[in-house]
Amino acid sequence: MRTPEDVILKPLVTEKSTSLMAENKYTFLVSPEANKIEIKNAIEKLFNVEVLKVNTLVDRGKLRRVGRFQGRQPDRKKAIITLKPGDKIKVFEGLE
Repeated sequence: MRTPEDVILKPLVTEKSTSLMAENKYTFLVSPEANKIEIKNAIEKLFNVEVLKVNTLVDRGKLRRVGRFQGRQPDRKKAIITLKPGDKIKVFEGLE
């Protein structure tokens, strides 16, 4: 069993994710092996909030070249968390 710290890697702060906070949605980078139930339980345990919905997506790594060498950035998994109205996550305070 993974701990909540293993499931939630870090919050994702982009222009789009900060605009989603008006709808009470927060974006996190999560472990690629984590499922929606583990993500929901980890968020509820770490931030003491009630999660209504979890949407996940996998960003495929982009192809990068340096001269004649080519490589790929790693894949990453994002989770968009919808909270109960009235709940807030303190990590994102001041970004709205």
